[in-house]
Amino acid sequence: MLRKKLPVLLLCMVCVFLTACSMPKAAEEKPAAYTVTDIEGTVVDFPAPPQRIVTLSMSTDETMLGLVEPQRMAAVNGLLDDPVSSNVTALVKDIPQRIGSPTVEEIMALQPDLVVVPDWGDLTIVPSLREAGLKVIVCKGARNLAEIRETVTLLAAAVGEPERGQKLLAMMDAKLAEIEAKVEKIPQAERKRVVLISLMGGYGGLGSSFDEACRYAGVINGRAELGIRDFQVMTKEQLVQIDPDILFLPTYNDRGKYDVDAFRRDYLGDPSLQTMKAIRSKAFAEPFEGYIYNCSQDFVFGVQEIAYRVYGDAFKQGEDEHLSAVK
Repeated sequence: MLRKKLPVLLLCMVCVFLTACSMPKAAEEKPAAYTVTDIEGTVVDFPAPPQRIVTLSMSTDETMLGLVEPQRMAAVNGLLDDPVSSNVTALVKDIPQRIGSPTVEEIMALQPDLVVVPDWGDLTIVPSLREAGLKVIVCKGARNLAEIRETVTLLAAAVGEPERGQKLLAMMDAKLAEIEAKVEKIPQAERKRVVLISLMGGYGGLGSSFDEACRYAGVINGRAELGIRDFQVMTKEQLVQIDPDILFLPTYNDRGKYDVDAFRRDYLGDPSLQTMKAIRSKAFAEPFEGYIYNCSQDFVFGVQEIAYRVYGDAFKQGEDEHLSAVK
């Protein structure tokens, strides 16, 4: 009996095998269209270019807005709406959500298909985001031009737009070359010394993006010249020693909730500072903070803003300049 049924059993097994081989592979995971390796060495697979992007800093938002259409951003930092701090207020007005320092749950609620976390932020949330199935890229929290360029390249790859990344870098190079050509005409004897009075007390020294921007602008950064490093607080005694030609004063007022004038009076009204050249000649400038604190591709406009405030109309520019490879 078994011998009679054996051919039938074999025939059934062959049919099952053939049926299994011919089944569609719809249930299989979609293959990666491209992969990206972030600065921590994590390889992230992307089945398609992301369309709901969230980045966790103002500068990475600004970088991303030079690489993708605003419609591809699920949210941006709330400071991008502040005309004192942002050069892209018009560009972000149609992006629906605003964030500051969101929790994992708040990020997940945005349903992003890419989350960008700069390494100066809270990296402890990265494992939780990845465990939740989100695609996360960790990038440099850029502090100088080289790191800005590195971040542009990485984020362009992450959003599936490497050509736009290269175009954006070329636009930066062209703008810097334009500024440098004008700066070269300023004699060394006429180069001015400046000090940035920042609400971030330690910002603006040797190694800061502001210091690098000053060098491109043909301006002597008094803090750096004295050897004060970035994040080292400058004392008022050191400020007198620097004796700058021009003081850059802060304008950020937290949408009217912070008394920036009182902060400024603490310097301008201090009797111990009255011998300084800048105070005696009232050589004060209010550079647009949307440029001079910018660590995206728009760093180049920070360079031009410094040169404009120090050397005048040859470097004049608008307040809403923004480099984008999307256009």
